[in-house]
Amino acid sequence: MSLDKFAPAIFVVLWSTGWIVAKYASLHSGPFTFLMIRYSLSALAFVLLCSVTGARWPRDWSSVFRAVYSGIFLHGIYLGGLWWAIAQGVPAGMAGIIAALQPLMTAMAAPFLVGERLQPVQRLGLLLGFIGIAIAISPKLLTPETANLWQAVVPLAVNLLAMASVTYGTLYQKRYLQTGDLRTIATLQYVGALIVTVPLAFIFEGLHFDGTQTAILSLLWSVFGLSMGGVGLLLYLIRRGQVSRAASLIYLMPPAVAIEAAIAFGEPLTLPIIIGTAVVVIGVYLTNRRTADVVPE
Repeated sequence: MSLDKFAPAIFVVLWSTGWIVAKYASLHSGPFTFLMIRYSLSALAFVLLCSVTGARWPRDWSSVFRAVYSGIFLHGIYLGGLWWAIAQGVPAGMAGIIAALQPLMTAMAAPFLVGERLQPVQRLGLLLGFIGIAIAISPKLLTPETANLWQAVVPLAVNLLAMASVTYGTLYQKRYLQTGDLRTIATLQYVGALIVTVPLAFIFEGLHFDGTQTAILSLLWSVFGLSMGGVGLLLYLIRRGQVSRAASLIYLMPPAVAIEAAIAFGEPLTLPIIIGTAVVVIGVYLTNRRTADVVPE
């Protein structure tokens, strides 16, 4: 039983908890401040991991630059924009739709940036994934809070920018960081993330973090569950498989969050969520199918 077999499922479980953590953390900290602390602790944790395990650091400055540069987009702009948009009132349903756009963005851009082409059945899988997401979150789009969405043009635009950022960062990772130690690459990527979040935390939030038990627990899970566990698996998936296949796992996030919210907050699992989840699973399966005539990269 290899990691390749179980890594996607573990990644979905870990990564989906980020939405739950964001909900808790937004009540106790500014988004940029929380992410700044998270990235700093994550970088230190990875440095310790690299030291204990004897990880190999890049031997040339170009490799260092590429790792830092990719972190700016994969972590800094992506999570910074997403968390800020949620804090500014972008509804979870609409944020879920925007998140579901990433695989489509990736599939459209991959032929131009990494020379990766999808088969028709994989394209069908991507389309089914988006349809499933729309079905699953459709009830949330009818809530009263959605009526005020269009008064928040800037947060919505920032949310879109965040998804474009992680799409670009994923493709850049696939093209330029296929070699090297993933542990040291992840460490340097958090340096790139700090380049974005530190100035924003100081300028706009005055380092607001209340230090309550909920804030501390959210921070610890963000560091060890998400930054180390989730991000480590994401980098592993990008390197081991097609970049579009790794990105297609994003489709499973909103349904997974719905299940976790039902457990944590007692939110009901509606029929649209159940049907949408089934469609999403089919879409992800089709996108991740390995066939003999896949065009090599």
